[in-house]
Order: sequence, then C-alpha cells, then structure tokens
Amino acid sequence: MSDLQTAPVPAGGRARADLRAGLDRLRESSTPILQIVLAATAAYAFAHFVLGRAAPLLAATVTISSLGLVRDARPRRVLETVVGMVVGILIAELILLVAGVGWWQLAITLAASLAVARFLSPQPGFAIAAAIQSAIVMVIPASVPFLRLVDGVVGGIAALLVTALVPRNPVRAVTRDGHALLAAFDGAVLTLVQALRRGDRMRAERGLQKARALQPLVDRWQASLESGRAIARISPFLRRQRFELERQDRVRVHIDLAVRNLRVIGRRVVYVCDDSRPRPVAADLLGELAAGARLIGDSLDDISFEPAAREAVRAVAARLDPATLAAGRQSLDQNLVGALRPLAVDLMTAAGMPSADARAALPRV
Repeated sequence: MSDLQTAPVPAGGRARADLRAGLDRLRESSTPILQIVLAATAAYAFAHFVLGRAAPLLAATVTISSLGLVRDARPRRVLETVVGMVVGILIAELILLVAGVGWWQLAITLAASLAVARFLSPQPGFAIAAAIQSAIVMVIPASVPFLRLVDGVVGGIAALLVTALVPRNPVRAVTRDGHALLAAFDGAVLTLVQALRRGDRMRAERGLQKARALQPLVDRWQASLESGRAIARISPFLRRQRFELERQDRVRVHIDLAVRNLRVIGRRVVYVCDDSRPRPVAADLLGELAAGARLIGDSLDDISFEPAAREAVRAVAARLDPATLAAGRQSLDQNLVGALRPLAVDLMTAAGMPSADARAALPRV
C-alpha cells in the first residue's frame, strides 16, 4: 500500500460515527420538530373544529412547508414562504373556477404559479412553494371554491405564532457557528506560523488556501446571527438573549475583517518563504496573535474571557514596530510585520476594545 493510501475505516467505527451524526441532527432539529408539530396540529384543529372544515389539508401543509427544518427561521423568511404558498393556492382556485379540473388545467396552473411567484420574489423557494400548493389544489379539488385559501392563511398564521411563542434557541446555533469559524481561523494561522518557522513555501501556500476558505464560515455565522436577532425581536421569551446576539455580531464584524487581513498576511508569508529561510520572530508574533484569537473563541461561551483576550493581543501589538524589530535581523520582513498590525487591531476590537484604543496600542511608525 502506498503512503498516499489510507486504511479502511472499520465498519463498527463508521456505524458509531453515523449514529453520532444522526443523534446530532436529531438534537439540533428538536425545536424545529416541536414547532412543526404544534403549529400543524393547531392549524388543522382550528380549521376543523372552529371553521368546520372536514379535511383542512392545506392548513397543515402550509404550516409544515413554511417552518421546515432549515437553520434560517427568521419571521420574514417564514412570512415570505407563507405568502408564496397562498399565492399558489389563489391562482389554482381561480383557474379551477374558470377552467375546471384536468391535465392541461394543471399545466396552466403550474406555469402561472411559477411565473407569478418568480416575478414577485427573487427566492427560488418562494416559487416552488407556490407551485406545490397550487398542484395540491388542482389534484384534490373541493366542492366550495376558495375555502382552501382560508386553510392556507390559517396555516401561515399558526406558523408565525409558533415562531414567536416557541422560538428556536438562536444563541446555541450562533455560538456553534462562531466556534467553527474561529477554529478554522486558528488552523489557518497555525499553518502559516509553521511555514514561517521552517521557511516552507508549500506549507505557506496551504495556510493561504485555508485562509481563503474561511469566508463561507463568516457568511454562515452572519446568517445565523441575522436569523437569531430577527426571532429575538418578536419573541417575548428571547429578550435576554438580545444582548448576547448583539455582542456576537460585534465579534463577527471584526473577525470578518481579521479574516480579510489574514489573507493579506498569507500572501506575504508565501512570498517571504520563497527563499526557504526560517523567520522565527515573525512566527512568534503571529503565533501570539493566534493565542489571543483563541481567547476570543472562548469568550463566545463566557464573556469574562474578553479582557484576557484584549490584553493578550495588546501585548503583541505593543511590539509591532517594523523598524525596531528589523534592527539587526536581515531575515525579518518589515512588510510582513506591517501586515500584522491591522490584524492585531481587528482582534482587539473583536474582544471589545474601542477602535481608537486599539489603534493607539500600536507603536507609531
């Protein structure tokens, strides 16, 4: 077997990994499942017992489709999905009233629902939701027109109420996404540190690739925060979490800037490693900044780590004077040290330091 080949994973280990992954998915989806069950049941019961509908199918399907198991459960997204489905139901009811039931009526209904929905919204899911509900109306016709439109509205209202009254825990998902980003950030930095210690251009290129791969994680964290803050604004049960969501959003903004600066640093590290000479001073500085970033990651769970993170990065920032560090060291690249300065500012502000204080912590150049 060649060095590039890996041993097969034992069947028992793979089964345990699949079991853990399944349990993780179930745990993450427990609140969405509860939301769907409560909302769909309530919508069906209201339409059946209060409105007298014998089989209010759309009251349940609209609720299930609008909530779903997706991570983004912000009220606006739920409302957009509800509107899309109600539009599909309305179009189908109109065509059913004018043209009746049949295969070509179904084709016209689907085409009209998709076309109108695409005109109204840029979201593909909006159009698909409209088409599905319109197809249900055409395939399962009712004796009284437009009653299913009422069912759809009932289902949509139930979905919105459950979003506010039985909210998903946004802080847990937001914190998990923040940790994922900062762990990947740490991995990219440490690869660049190793490249500087060894003068290894290939390792430097690998570190740069890791830094470039961080943006999707930044975007994922931002999406979680936007969803969580939107839910917290309407839910009376999440008011205490608003501060934490705002704090993590502040961290996210500055870590996003740090990620962008890390890509600049990565490109410079690739350049300076071209001569294969170790650069231990720059490696130590970047490694100490990484230690500060790890403390920022710890602060996502416990805000009391923020002062330690600020001081750890401030101690490095105070030494980032390119001219002073380069004195007597021919291997030190002043441009690389200069690139570390904005990274230090980003990390200090991510840890809660005012921007002016963070800039003042750097030596004048």
